[in-house]
Amino acid sequence: MRSSAVPLAWAWAGLIVYASLFPFEGWRWPPGMPVWQLPRLPWPQYFIPFDITGNLLAYAPLGALGTLAPLRHGRGPLAALALGVLLGAGLSYAMEVTQQMLPPRVPSLLDWVLNTAGATLGALLAWAAQALGGLRRWQAARDRWLEHGNAGALALLVLWPVALLFPTPVPLGLGQVGEVLRDGLAGLLADVPWAQPVADWLVPSLAAQPALSPQAEAMAVMLGLLSPCLLAFAAARPGWRRLGLALGAAVMAVGATTLSTVLNFGPDHALAWRTPGTLAAMGVALMLALAGLWLRPRTAGALALVALSGLVVLVHGAPTDPYFADSLQGWEQGRFVRFHGVAQWLGWLWPYAAMVWLLARAGRR
Repeated sequence: MRSSAVPLAWAWAGLIVYASLFPFEGWRWPPGMPVWQLPRLPWPQYFIPFDITGNLLAYAPLGALGTLAPLRHGRGPLAALALGVLLGAGLSYAMEVTQQMLPPRVPSLLDWVLNTAGATLGALLAWAAQALGGLRRWQAARDRWLEHGNAGALALLVLWPVALLFPTPVPLGLGQVGEVLRDGLAGLLADVPWAQPVADWLVPSLAAQPALSPQAEAMAVMLGLLSPCLLAFAAARPGWRRLGLALGAAVMAVGATTLSTVLNFGPDHALAWRTPGTLAAMGVALMLALAGLWLRPRTAGALALVALSGLVVLVHGAPTDPYFADSLQGWEQGRFVRFHGVAQWLGWLWPYAAMVWLLARAGRR
């Protein structure tokens, strides 16, 4: 039995690694430290309440997922509990030791203690859910809603609203990774003499990129909501239960987009994204989703691939307006990187991960 806890645990562990080792530069051996002292972690000289709470809570989901995954694959409760705790404690210790080679980061024995305590708390909660029958009820509900073998789709759907927290060029417009890849490649080739023409070609033109037409922007918003609906339909049995999935996607879209706007521009501008064109496009997406309640999962998957492809093409044609550029700068300089770092990568990669899952699923059938 495949469990969505496995891909979710990997995703959460990736978030922890990213948040712990950002900005991934300035590596050096700690001055004057013998190699045998590197595994020793110092006790902090000062305490920040927010850091204490954050370190405790950040590892609780990892401990819970690390316990749920073996439980769902038939391991005994005690073995699963031990695996969840050890996963959190081991990853935390590895991150704290590695941070000693990053000057901007401050390793701490207290952080490891709090991370381990958080992982233990999450593992105990997962163990309690198993003991009280919560996992059996969850499995029964999942079997009613989804076909077997769709743990990857469930993980993608859970991560989708998190991806929406990263600033998008248009509402719900995930996947604009081309500029990031281009800039990274141009930086790598900048000092390579034979590759100078390629590096020059990668540098963006000084001419302003034309804005998307209102129709193209509305299409991007519509596909941004329709894509996760069709992805859910590809994993769910045809019928009225899909109505709940579509409505849930719409609620998540509104909530995550509003929260993202609050994080970037403040509570006074929470609903600045809610233009008539955006709302109309979301309404059209919801109506199209409702029209597909009885589509075969294979057909829904094929349509999801088309919708995702159209989405990434449109968002790559969207220009970077000054407000969007300021938002990106805030995220990339670390304004939200420790707490929301995963959203940056999910915002770039979610559509492509969904396409990979759909193609892999089609290949298995």
